[in-house]
Amino acid sequence: MELVKKIEIITNSLELPRVLKILEKAGVSGYTIIENVTGTGDRGRVINDLATQALTNGYVMSICTEKSEHQLVKAIEPVLKKFGGVCIVSDAKWIAH
Repeated sequence: MELVKKIEIITNSLELPRVLKILEKAGVSGYTIIENVTGTGDRGRVINDLATQALTNGYVMSICTEKSEHQLVKAIEPVLKKFGGVCIVSDAKWIAH
């Protein structure tokens, strides 16, 4: 097993392309996206019964090295401050195959 950082990002669906570019620039090569994420947070409740995806959230999960983590967090922070969302970084173990 390899020690890695698990990255979880929830942000406005319209910002997902920007988030993915940030991941790629930080050297993160793989990720999983779940669209139409619902929940509640600092900006109120987000539900999935809207006519447009402009107000929905997306969830991105990936893993990276500690070096990539610092670059990623620095780049994603302005997006989260402007458009809302969260970025959670935790220690994880990856079973390489």
